[in-house]
Amino acid sequence: MSFGCANIRYVTNRKVIALGSYKSLSKSKYISGLQCLKLLWVQINDPSRLPPTPPGTQNVFDQGHEVGFLAQKLFPGGILLQSEDFGKNLKETKASLNLRKPIFEAGFSANRLYCRVDVLNPSAKDAWDIVEVKSTNSVKEEQLEDVAFQRHTCRTAGLKINRCYVMHLNGDYVRHGEIDLDQLFVMEDVTDQLDAHAIGLEERIAGMLDAVSLPVCPEISIGGHCTSPFGCPLKDECWAYLPEHNVFTMNRLGSKAEDLLAKGILDIKDIPVDFPMNVKQQIQQQCVVCGKPHIKPSEIKGFLDTLEYPLHFMDFETFETAVPMFDNLSPHQPITFQFSVHIIESLESVPLHISYLGEGKGDPRPGFLSELKKAIGAKGSIVVYNQTFEKTRLKELASTFPEYEEWVEGMLERITDLLVPFRNFSYYHPAQKGSASLKKVMPAVTGVSYDDLEIGEGQMASLKYMEAEFGDIPEEDRQAIRTGLEVYCGQDTGGMIWIIKRLASLE
Repeated sequence: MSFGCANIRYVTNRKVIALGSYKSLSKSKYISGLQCLKLLWVQINDPSRLPPTPPGTQNVFDQGHEVGFLAQKLFPGGILLQSEDFGKNLKETKASLNLRKPIFEAGFSANRLYCRVDVLNPSAKDAWDIVEVKSTNSVKEEQLEDVAFQRHTCRTAGLKINRCYVMHLNGDYVRHGEIDLDQLFVMEDVTDQLDAHAIGLEERIAGMLDAVSLPVCPEISIGGHCTSPFGCPLKDECWAYLPEHNVFTMNRLGSKAEDLLAKGILDIKDIPVDFPMNVKQQIQQQCVVCGKPHIKPSEIKGFLDTLEYPLHFMDFETFETAVPMFDNLSPHQPITFQFSVHIIESLESVPLHISYLGEGKGDPRPGFLSELKKAIGAKGSIVVYNQTFEKTRLKELASTFPEYEEWVEGMLERITDLLVPFRNFSYYHPAQKGSASLKKVMPAVTGVSYDDLEIGEGQMASLKYMEAEFGDIPEEDRQAIRTGLEVYCGQDTGGMIWIIKRLASLE
């Protein structure tokens, strides 16, 4: 068994080389290598090229650490190896193995590979089980790759591995009182699923080790792997050469965009006439070529005629935590903390704005529901953008707070989705770049964008709310965040009024 490589030497091509001079591969780097060898090379050889970790990604990491800490409590008597220094961790691991107790963050190294195991649990007489703790509600494909790499590294280091598990959150668990750890987690045996991921694993590792040893960064073509399974931090750098209306902005083109790229076709306007495109894609190309919007007045009028005044323009904001923060919540269940409602009696009337923003460390949902019921009148259409989100949140709230169930059912029947005319391409502007999201439609239709707002998109709103109400920041900063949240959510609903007015002017 090997517990370190700094002083190991071996002979190759008649030269004695210190193994420490060779670049190594961790489990996280292996996952990066599966996604993109260029990303892997930069992470190891030129990390200064990587942008700072986005706040949303850091929040995922932070919540993952919390989940990992809670999982350790399910292994009583376990040994936590706290050293951040990998060399010390290897020595601590070697000493702890003899105790035959659960070990948290056990480290292993062999053949330029290393990993730390979330939980190494004694199994049978002289074997061990690997338990990988994840903050997701189910097992993901990339997690199996992760565990397969860990198992390979541990076995290469001489450790006998019996079973492998992914310990993830239980999406069906609902908190009532103190967190029930036995119910919060699901231990899923993935041993038999690892065989498929073990096929070719050594060859993949060898290819990655060769790649990171190159003196220059390998050039990798862009494509779907730039966003899946994770958003690549190098995407902006790698995609910078593309024109504004590049083939990847084509509506629902999918992998066909990579086929076009391989043929040297970058711009939508250069897609050949014999390339198969659906009607929406043809409209998008025509708009790029002519630089003007596509408008179907009859379809727009048909949509506007379905609206019943007074119109209530409604938008929600939510945040979520991996571990349920309040009673009657499941892991990762969205928590409504803010709404904005603009009401107009006619297109010419002055809008009435009503809003709610939860305050304090308590559950914001009861106040959210109480104030929303006051804000929404008894008649008139309720206009939202992408109704699936608001409808799903309302149904969840009605289930949790049944005293609102009848009222919510009445609301659901009145909801109209402003997304419809844009999803159907009844109106399409080239500035939308294939998207029908509100963040693309509003500036394209009204000229009003979110670029100058302190808080300009939903994920940032969630993180800032959590910082303001559950973090430890000065009161002045907290109030500034709350002001930014009010402006952001208000622009969503106020902007929908501007969109409706613009559509009405096209009839």
